Amino acid sequence: MAVPGFQGSLFGQAETVAVSPLEAVRRTPLTAGAWIDLVPGWLTGADVLFERLVEVVPWHAERRRMYDRVVDVPRLLSFYAEEDTLPHPALAEARAELSRHYAGELGEPFRTAGLCFYRDGRDSVAWHGDTIGRGAKEDTMVAILSVGAPRTLALRPRAGGATVRRTLGPGDLVVMGGSCQRTWEHAIPKTTRPVGPRISIQFRPHGVR
Repeated sequence: MAVPGFQGSLFGQAETVAVSPLEAVRRTPLTAGAWIDLVPGWLTGADVLFERLVEVVPWHAERRRMYDRVVDVPRLLSFYAEEDTLPHPALAEARAELSRHYAGELGEPFRTAGLCFYRDGRDSVAWHGDTIGRGAKEDTMVAILSVGAPRTLALRPRAGGATVRRTLGPGDLVVMGGSCQRTWEHAIPKTTRPVGPRISIQFRPHGVR
């Protein structure tokens, strides 16, 4: 299936879709006990996975109340609960490797997968922390795997301070850990630049949304 505006990358077109052992992890300490880990190009075959997810995932649009009106959520969504089969074997492989690597720090496996489809630069996610559930009171982790066109992930401390930006390209992994969900916010800002479509896969432990 051809995706309008999507141009594959040289490395993302590998036929095999797979992740490698998490070894080359770069950690950036933030403030208040928060941190992020970044692994560029963790997934090979990112373009193949992107096109497959576009085809097989049951994408849906949502509307949410904002102040005194109901608005369209500016992205398509899908959610896989703990008992659901993930839409590609590579995602199960990724979740298992994340659970193995972070077992000592997290103390539990990653369980769920939420997917967001950003169709162009008008699609976005506003500033927020994943604080529905345990993330509001406990340190936890949220791992994000990116496929498709590069987009900027922005993070800012809730108490005020400088914004941190990371460009996530096809196959890149970022993990937000420590107090990050409580003490920092993150966003995928809108952009007027011409950008192609992107899918993010967010792996979370039980009870974190």
